[in-house]
Amino acid sequence: MKTATIPATDNEYLIGKILCIGRNYVDHIKELGNETPAAPVVFMKPASAVIGSGEAVVIPSCSNDCHYEAELAVLIGTDGKNIPEAEALSHVAGYGVAIDMTLRDIQDGLKKKGLPWDIAKGFDTSCPLSDFVPAAQVADPQNLTVRLTLNGEERQNGSTGLMINGVARIISHLSTIFTLEEGDIILTGTPAGVGRVVAGDRLEAAIDGVATLSVTVA
Repeated sequence: MKTATIPATDNEYLIGKILCIGRNYVDHIKELGNETPAAPVVFMKPASAVIGSGEAVVIPSCSNDCHYEAELAVLIGTDGKNIPEAEALSHVAGYGVAIDMTLRDIQDGLKKKGLPWDIAKGFDTSCPLSDFVPAAQVADPQNLTVRLTLNGEERQNGSTGLMINGVARIISHLSTIFTLEEGDIILTGTPAGVGRVVAGDRLEAAIDGVATLSVTVA
């Protein structure tokens, strides 16, 4: 079983649901040619998709167009259902950084057929995830900078303040659909600058004051 860790407090959580928000930064929506959604776009990854820093992303043989998407990750520490937005952040145990690896060619093909695209988002190793810092260490989750470098070259650099739906609103919205449970993780969307990786590439995602995550592509 996969776990999420907050080293500063020696707390470890069994990872439950990984709930992901798509199309949450305007510039990223534009770069993919998508429409701005009226409500948060939600998809899921299984816990089996998680790998840690220092491990390798393995691109399935069915794809030739795997993309990175660096994101702020939110670890739920307290169960909740129908959580008011004003109370949402009190349910957060910690913050980290994740890379949502996406098989873009598989995703696009399935979307054109009107089919679910779980395969494109949930394959093994598709969720590199850092350790977490305590929630109290992050004064404002909407005042962070998400960065990603590919082979040492910066590709993503965007403020969480540019989210269409902020962390508190995301938590509140998700809790009307799913009971949020201790150990659930929310990926909050990615800023512009996503792109393709190939075998041998090195990815480093970072949020200052939160975490750094480094993986290779096998």
